[in-house]
Amino acid sequence: MPDQPAPLDRTKPPGRLLIVTAVEAEAVAVRAGVQASGVDPGTVVVAPVGVGPAAAAAGTARLLALAEAARAPYRAVISAGIAGGFPGRAAVGTTVIGARTIAADLGAESPDGFLPVDQLGFGSNLLDADPTLLKSLTTALPAAVVGDILTLATVTGTARTAATLQARHPQAAAEAMEGYGVACAAQTAGVPFAELRTVSNPVGPRDRAAWRLREAFSALTDAAAAACG
Repeated sequence: MPDQPAPLDRTKPPGRLLIVTAVEAEAVAVRAGVQASGVDPGTVVVAPVGVGPAAAAAGTARLLALAEAARAPYRAVISAGIAGGFPGRAAVGTTVIGARTIAADLGAESPDGFLPVDQLGFGSNLLDADPTLLKSLTTALPAAVVGDILTLATVTGTARTAATLQARHPQAAAEAMEGYGVACAAQTAGVPFAELRTVSNPVGPRDRAAWRLREAFSALTDAAAAACG
């Protein structure tokens, strides 16, 4: 009989960390941090998976499934990148760690206002970060803001929408477009998840001239270095 593959030993924690970003520019910033940390580069995989929750979920699920099939599962997955920060919670250049990742526009409109999907009885629009991973990140990044990070398929572009989101999610510190998709893929695969963002612009009226991408990418590199060190 041909040799049978050895069973996957789940009593030994796998060593690789997966960090997914939306675009290559974010991945470049994260890779620079991983390199600066001095950690074995073979223990951290950084990959862009696409913009928006659907692309992020599909891309992350594929990477997790391939690793599982190769009997080299990831020990955790982090959704990382730049984001908008809610005024009064996370200023430009700030690092934000998500205690919870919330799909803020997943639900239905009603005469009484927005109804999140959990109120409709179709699951949940909120996923908690893994406690152990969250503790590790907050210890490595003590100056970071810890709060909810909203996932939106449409980036906020008006003061009215920003105020509505803040009223609905008073613990929200930042908004991005991929975290909830990554979190769903991780949850399905049984892999610990967390979200890490650096702020490039305030949430509100869309003003590209006010964006500080260089500062946000630099902060992302620093955050990745601390998180992996």
